[in-house]
Amino acid sequence: MTANNQFISKALSCAGLDLNSNAYEIVSGNRTFGGIHCRLKHAATTTNCDMIIGVYLPPSVLTDDHYQAPALYWLSGLTCTDQNFLQKAGAMQKASELGLVLICPDTSPRGDDVANDDGYDLGQGAGFYLDATQEPWAKHFQMYSYVTEELIDFCQQTLPINDKRSISGHSMGGHGALTLALKNPKKYQSVSAFSPICNPSNVPWGQKAFTNYLGSNQSNWANYDATQLIANAAERLPILIDQGSDDEFLQEHLSTEVFAQTCKQYNHPASIRMQSGYDHSYFFIASFINEHIEHHAKALNLL
Repeated sequence: MTANNQFISKALSCAGLDLNSNAYEIVSGNRTFGGIHCRLKHAATTTNCDMIIGVYLPPSVLTDDHYQAPALYWLSGLTCTDQNFLQKAGAMQKASELGLVLICPDTSPRGDDVANDDGYDLGQGAGFYLDATQEPWAKHFQMYSYVTEELIDFCQQTLPINDKRSISGHSMGGHGALTLALKNPKKYQSVSAFSPICNPSNVPWGQKAFTNYLGSNQSNWANYDATQLIANAAERLPILIDQGSDDEFLQEHLSTEVFAQTCKQYNHPASIRMQSGYDHSYFFIASFINEHIEHHAKALNLL
């Protein structure tokens, strides 16, 4: 472990992490807002490669009394890693105050033997939170199963968290958060998104990814399209979305209005807020992240 002082090591040990575990590696640790930001690496069977997870542990779990907190899983967007949200969103202060664990998986499998593409919107960094069926992607790009199953199991076994969890994300990760919540009733207590790709089957980003990962049969795409999942959603979990009016990707890639209309058509509870003058960046996310965290904290009984 490359944690930078004895305090980090002691705190992580008190939180139940094994500094000498064979099941995972503690890549780094930093003290922040009274808690600990750390990165964990483990060998994932679903993606057939090592995966790195960014984690924020609030002060409430850094004791030896075995307290377990609820968790917010954050899914990042195209070109991002496990670190973008934790370093840029400004979420850790509010998470510290509320006693909320933040869990941020990487956006795709990575490694020398993992298939890739020259485009930023396909391959490594662009997993789209689905299970690929087409070659050369199928061997590693099983991000849906990884996030909904293996990641949760790993975190439940490794981190001081209980069985209450929520999910959120940005852009491609917003697409992921919406589809995972809609496809897995009762798994998440709440869901939100920033600038999500709401209708990927009908926009260039989604069409490129779905064709490569899932094949040309568009009937297979519906399972990963939030707009198409709304009609038959088994759970009407309220959705919170913030979207910037000056987002450079809004018209071509995001389809926010189509999603809003679909939610209205099927009486799915959704608060979709168009924020004037904001773009697609983490400056936008940082401006409203506390409201999203409070949205989840209420569902997780932290407020």
